[in-house]
Amino acid sequence: MRTRTGTRPVPGHIRDRDRGQVTVEFLGMTPTILITLVVLWQLVLVGYTFTLAGNAADEAVRAGTATAPDARQGACEEAGLDKLPDAWKGAATVNCATGDGMVTADVQLNVPILFPGTADFPFEVNGHAGAVEEEVG
Repeated sequence: MRTRTGTRPVPGHIRDRDRGQVTVEFLGMTPTILITLVVLWQLVLVGYTFTLAGNAADEAVRAGTATAPDARQGACEEAGLDKLPDAWKGAATVNCATGDGMVTADVQLNVPILFPGTADFPFEVNGHAGAVEEEVG
């Protein structure tokens, strides 16, 4: 079959039947792509919350071991909340305990839904850390 350069295909020609097919397929896949991205982002937020809870517990127990027992809870709570982003501080709880020569810190954080600082899931992520109690003199 001979074709000339610079000419338009004849309407109804075989190549015209698939025109726009890629666009239609992309539009059909767009919701699936968006849902996948939203789910992945939410999983990132869950993982980040676990990381924050563990780090906050480590910081809290570190501050608690270097403080006198009567001021331990305040120092522990302050250190645990210090490095948390504002979106996670709102419902965060930090508890320190002493027993058997150990100082332990428990941190509870809520997992945000899509945008930190707007709404949270109804479950908490827990971080726990412990260290040997130091004698403060």
